[in-house]
Amino acid sequence: MSGIEGKVVAITGASSGIGEASARLLAARGAKLALGARREDRLKALVDEIGLQGGEAVYAVTDVTRRDDLSALVLLACERYGRLDVLLSNAGVGPISPLADLRVNEWERMIDVNIRGFLYGVAAALPVFGRQGFGHFVTVISTAGLRVAPAQSVYAGAKNAVRTICEGLRMESAGKFRVTGVSPGFVRTEFASSIIAPKMQAAIAARMEEIAIGPDAIARAIAFAIEQPPDVDVGDIVVRPTLQA
Repeated sequence: MSGIEGKVVAITGASSGIGEASARLLAARGAKLALGARREDRLKALVDEIGLQGGEAVYAVTDVTRRDDLSALVLLACERYGRLDVLLSNAGVGPISPLADLRVNEWERMIDVNIRGFLYGVAAALPVFGRQGFGHFVTVISTAGLRVAPAQSVYAGAKNAVRTICEGLRMESAGKFRVTGVSPGFVRTEFASSIIAPKMQAAIAARMEEIAIGPDAIARAIAFAIEQPPDVDVGDIVVRPTLQA
């Protein structure tokens, strides 16, 4: 048996990219899944696929900017499977642009999804982990926060806020639960589609085409953290293309 088999995992942003790849991999290794995302058609198709392959998964339409949606996703996992072992917070957006463009609405969107959405997940899962006496927060962050680039100031700032909160969460856990941050570099996902600035979108899409790795690479890193024994906390993982600076 793997260290994943039988674990109950809730995943946000599960309808595409890293979230979808993680759902497939974890289901194949025996996890029971509660999947959340905004696109119900994709969620349903993924749950059906997992079921046909002998896995277990349920879904709830989830907008991480709505606290009640995160609470409902965690509740779904607990009601269906009796507990929650892992919250994989993967949902995020990156409408990057130079600060001088003053795309304030996009700044607010990144704060709402990338920070507030993450915190809503913490607020939903933390009481459950407290009652259980165990649990694991796994959060997809970004290498953008490790090496800040022009036009990525707000995005990197939001990701670094999450990184800081994760470390505080780990310190406050007093060994009761685990906290892992996974920072991907360029990955073949729908990230570029969230960028509104045309030149920036084209530049990021071109760079992804040149060097990006598949989302399954990040899924494997996530699985590695989850499958460790209870007394092992993998704090930070950075996974990026070998060609990325």
